[in-house]
Amino acid sequence: MSKTYYDPADLRKFGNITEWNEELGTKFFDYYGKVFEEGALSAREKSLIALAVSHVVQCPYCIDAYTKDGLQRGIDKSEMMEAVHVGAAIKSGATLVHGVQMMNKYEKLSM
Repeated sequence: MSKTYYDPADLRKFGNITEWNEELGTKFFDYYGKVFEEGALSAREKSLIALAVSHVVQCPYCIDAYTKDGLQRGIDKSEMMEAVHVGAAIKSGATLVHGVQMMNKYEKLSM
């Protein structure tokens, strides 16, 4: 079996972060739980958003967790991939729009 830096088994240990700082860990998990409750957005919609964001921030644990969660909520592979493309488009756009900063700086420096 090949060993990777990100051990999928570590995802199950996530709750253990409270052991080193119970107050902040508990506050985080309370907040996290509230965020994913049904609200203006359904739990299914939030799961799909979380999957897209997981790819943008490149969190393999989150990708695993929200792929599984999405499957349990009836999200199919085409919806998942479309969400990933939405995330990629936003990340690409954010990168490219910063090109305006470079263009402005170039124009200022080359006068």
